[in-house]
Amino acid sequence: MNPGDTIALVGATGSGKTTIVNLISRFYDVKSGQIKIDGTDIKTVTLASLREKMGIMLQDPFIFSGTIMDNIRYGRLGATDEEVIRAAKAVQAHDFIDGLEDGYFTEVNERGTRLSSGQRQLISFARALLADPKILILDEATSSIDTETELALQKGLESLLSGRTSFIIAHRLSTIKNATKIFYIENGRIIEKGTHNELMEKKDHYWKLSNSQGHSIEAG
Repeated sequence: MNPGDTIALVGATGSGKTTIVNLISRFYDVKSGQIKIDGTDIKTVTLASLREKMGIMLQDPFIFSGTIMDNIRYGRLGATDEEVIRAAKAVQAHDFIDGLEDGYFTEVNERGTRLSSGQRQLISFARALLADPKILILDEATSSIDTETELALQKGLESLLSGRTSFIIAHRLSTIKNATKIFYIENGRIIEKGTHNELMEKKDHYWKLSNSQGHSIEAG
């Protein structure tokens, strides 16, 4: 794959999608073979140097006690207020934040229970954009977002993915239609790969999966 590509991993629960991204981020090491970034085996570099270039977003983002401004700024502690707001606007989080009683200085509690799951995820998207990682991993990061929020987030995702290499695990195929390459994973193996259009033409595993979500995959 090339720098800036977006790789989507799809397949049934337990097929091995998360294992792949865990290997890329070295939560554990491969027993055979190599994983290389820019031609360098990731086992030969320090974990700190590897992970400082990565942004990992999970299904349940962490929100800590403090202001929304501080939660987003955690992506880059030296960022100005204007840079925080710009990141929030890019991922479509600004409108809901601006509508809160104290805007960006609204206090939230740990885990952000006063916010909806979609709002928490939008904050984490803004945080990731502010951090500006070279490699971005989204592990079911849009699964908790309602349809209305997801549609609003599409433009934000373009900003988030632009100029960086990304790996996306998603059950909602509407979020990965424009991926550079889609891998269908089954029993730990890649059994199908191609673009959305190429895989739809094959009328095999991905086609069956997309048909089961036909109302969302064509919503665009």
